[in-house]
Amino acid sequence: MLSAQQSEYLSVADVYELIKPELTCVEKQFLSQIESDVKLVQQIGKYLHLSGGKRIRPALLILSARVLGAECLENVIRMATVVEFLHTATLIHDDIIDDCDVRRGRPSVRSRWGNDIAVLSGDWLYMLAFENSLKERNFEILDILTRVTRQMTEGELIQLELRGRLDITEQEYLEIVHRKTAFLISACCEIGAILASASYREQALMREFGFRIGTAFQLADDLLDFTSSTEKLGKPAANDLREGKITLPLIYLREQAREDVMEKLRCAMNNSDLASNTSRDELLGMVESSGVLVRVRAELSRYAAEAQQLLTSLTDSVYKRALYSISNFIIGREN
Repeated sequence: MLSAQQSEYLSVADVYELIKPELTCVEKQFLSQIESDVKLVQQIGKYLHLSGGKRIRPALLILSARVLGAECLENVIRMATVVEFLHTATLIHDDIIDDCDVRRGRPSVRSRWGNDIAVLSGDWLYMLAFENSLKERNFEILDILTRVTRQMTEGELIQLELRGRLDITEQEYLEIVHRKTAFLISACCEIGAILASASYREQALMREFGFRIGTAFQLADDLLDFTSSTEKLGKPAANDLREGKITLPLIYLREQAREDVMEKLRCAMNNSDLASNTSRDELLGMVESSGVLVRVRAELSRYAAEAQQLLTSLTDSVYKRALYSISNFIIGREN
């Protein structure tokens, strides 16, 4: 059971207001770091900055450091910016692989400048991230970042290998989720703890908290692909299946589907016009009537609850309540 203090959740707006000074510094550092003598690099960097995003990863790193009493905010700001660079680089490369023309409601980098420039832009951001992380002179942090970068690349390779296959298992799906999303969010929380000079136990706790929150975040994202609109997502709805990616809702649907439903799924996977309302509505109808969305919601709620449970041993504070609140926000994202 949560204490009275823990149950006083903050709104998402309140969470971001709580760490607004730190996030403002992250934005300033983002802009200062993309300054370059190469005009095109600076132009793309500013375009990416204006594209925004929720800054979930920097926010979690900052909160993880704050909840454990971090005093040196300069290091926290630097590493929060680093993880945002890494995340942005992965998005650029993902859009190239997926032939995605829209990201966060705007033309993607590959759509605006072409694949060649997009590849190099992503590489430049990776190098910028590691150049800044070296300033910490902390081999433990460098080890975490190099490992998670490798894991994200491996996750993309696994996903590419399984693309177009309807027989992907839940275990294979979760392996992709962990490598592409959960490990980076886990790293954010662990690095925040390291910067707060936390104990090994607290560091491990925040690492596990981030892993569970990251998994829940991706499950919610996969639900949004079926339950939200293109306008709200900032990218095409029902996009995963169009790209040949089978996510948890469809894995659960496949487990109980009749042959006629399976045939529709096979057709949908090969249908370049899946984004049309008719195809999407038919697919969503099959998913909703089967009850699998309820099952996926239960799974993401379980991961979020496990993450919240890990926080119970931490000293009560407004930052602890903010971490609980982010967990609740993730659960409710697809509503």
